Amino acid sequence: MSTNNKEIRIGFYICHCGTNIAGVVDVDKIREFIAKKDNVVVSRNYKYMCSDPGQELIQKDIQEHRLNRIVVASCSPLLHEKTFRNTLEKAGLNPFYLQMVNVREHVAWVHSDNEKATEKAKALCNAAINRVRYNKPLEKKRVPFHQDVLIIGGGIAGIHSALILASAGKKVYLVEKKPTIGGHMAMFDKTFPTLDCAACILTPKMSAIKENKNVVLWTNSEVIKVEGYVGNFKVTIKRNPRYVREDLCIGCGQCIESCSYKEAKYPDEFNLGLSKRKPIYIPFPQAIPNSAIIDDKTCIHFKMGKCKQMCLSACERNAIDFNQKEELREIQVGAIIVATGFKIYDPQKEPEYGYGVYPNVYTSLEVERLINASGPTAGEVILRDGTKPKSIGIIHCIGSRSEKANKWCSRVCCMYSLKLAYLLKKHTHAEIYNFYIDMRTPGKMYEEFYDRLLMERVHFIRGKVAEVTDISLVKEEEGKLILRVEDTLASVIRRIPVDMVVLSVGLEPSEDTQKLAHILNIGLSAEGFFQERHPKLAPVSTFSEGIFIAGCCQGPKDIPDTVAQAGASAAEAMAMIDAGYFEIEPITAHVLDEFCSGCKSCINICPYSAISYDESKKKVFVNETLCKGCGTCSATCPSGVMKQNLFEDDQILNEIEGLLVYE
Repeated sequence: MSTNNKEIRIGFYICHCGTNIAGVVDVDKIREFIAKKDNVVVSRNYKYMCSDPGQELIQKDIQEHRLNRIVVASCSPLLHEKTFRNTLEKAGLNPFYLQMVNVREHVAWVHSDNEKATEKAKALCNAAINRVRYNKPLEKKRVPFHQDVLIIGGGIAGIHSALILASAGKKVYLVEKKPTIGGHMAMFDKTFPTLDCAACILTPKMSAIKENKNVVLWTNSEVIKVEGYVGNFKVTIKRNPRYVREDLCIGCGQCIESCSYKEAKYPDEFNLGLSKRKPIYIPFPQAIPNSAIIDDKTCIHFKMGKCKQMCLSACERNAIDFNQKEELREIQVGAIIVATGFKIYDPQKEPEYGYGVYPNVYTSLEVERLINASGPTAGEVILRDGTKPKSIGIIHCIGSRSEKANKWCSRVCCMYSLKLAYLLKKHTHAEIYNFYIDMRTPGKMYEEFYDRLLMERVHFIRGKVAEVTDISLVKEEEGKLILRVEDTLASVIRRIPVDMVVLSVGLEPSEDTQKLAHILNIGLSAEGFFQERHPKLAPVSTFSEGIFIAGCCQGPKDIPDTVAQAGASAAEAMAMIDAGYFEIEPITAHVLDEFCSGCKSCINICPYSAISYDESKKKVFVNETLCKGCGTCSATCPSGVMKQNLFEDDQILNEIEGLLVYE
């Protein structure tokens, strides 16, 4: 590609960014240096280029000096490239005649030597001047947007997103892998710091999902395939058989009572194995849908074929259907919200705490079920050995803030530990000991709740418990669990005997996170949670347009933050739907048809499945809607005929030359 330099009129602008840039880089020196370059008509520096006066300065210069290329040296393009492109558009110039130079993050913030920083900035700015000469006018394209939305995950985040979208008249598909919606919140007794009943808050929302005509609820189902692109996703959902028809079952429970198994003998998943259930069961009293489900792994009918099928004859509504099969459903949606939640850390990975060894060592979630009125003991705290505890130790940060487990803070553990301390105190009147590393209570009314616990005479010991053991040294310790801990405030090693140990386990990505990330083609953070587009400016968006994340699948958070993020995801999806179309950035790949050999090297290498092979032409072609402009195909093409807008050879080579030769 060639360009007529006589027609090029460049405007250059370097931003002070207060003292962020100007405190390290000599902006006057850069301005004077660039002013001498060929085709540079205007060279200025200004305190805040992104401000309204800064943008108006660029617009005025474009019109007065007939500028047709603009270079802005400021902060990251991730923050302000859109701002300055809009500035060019308002002035009547194609927005892709803009080139940005990041002299804040790449220069000022990483250098302390002002002279060397200025030299580096000169090289980068010169490279941008060289490159912008070869920029071409590009146009954004619009694709129509399907009005329906898919939400994956039926916890509080998925429920809240679904209700917001449904109340705005949008059709929502809510897909949940488990037999009921509700997620972890349905398992809680109270919520901190207000101690509201979790079920009282959640179940009205669950019922609203069932009653809303705009919500299609599919439980016991999972997403197995996603094709297409933003605005036009084609999703395949596998609906696993329930063996009970949801449209007929009213949750009367007669089938459960009549089951050939006279006694419940299988671990109840909802109660974390603290109670038993039959092969046919309803997960919990407020379950939505409130219909039974048959576990084909434990039911005699499926295991041996010799069941008397008492449940079949007991059901007056003929809701039992042993012939149900797995179904595949295909739906078209415009946007997808991922709200798959979290799993709790498995404390058996840290055997020093005795979980799975000593029967009276519990996880925090198990204690939530113990103290719940609908739990396995109807709210009475009765230990596995049948006794009531008179002393309880709560150990914080199990699986969190640890070099050998998870390095991140799970955010909710301090507060739910305080909540459990309060509730256990009320239920048992036991002596409660909290063992913590640091007490983190950064939310609204959280510190006040901590103060309340101090007034309740709960013991707080700052120190990480080294081990939990049943080895007694004195008579008073016999039959007790012994916690050995260094009290860092008193500077002593303590041995504290208790009847019950509660492990405050951290939050981890849910089991299918990696699998779902592959299906949806979205990234994962270093911790394994779904990766947001930007931690501050786009916390619910992903790098795959039209796919949003909400709740603990993005990282540990409490219920208020989860609900807020769910609302934000719904709003983002609604904005796209109401626009009726989606604009595609033109920084996409394209093929020079006449030179393509049809070798297909680019097809398998494309991470977005945007390249296909045309059998009739024996050549490849790019779906611009799917293409994200990553450049992998153009770098791979052995013939050099795969090109990418805004990153063509002349642009890159001249930028490199400007970087190396800038005096």
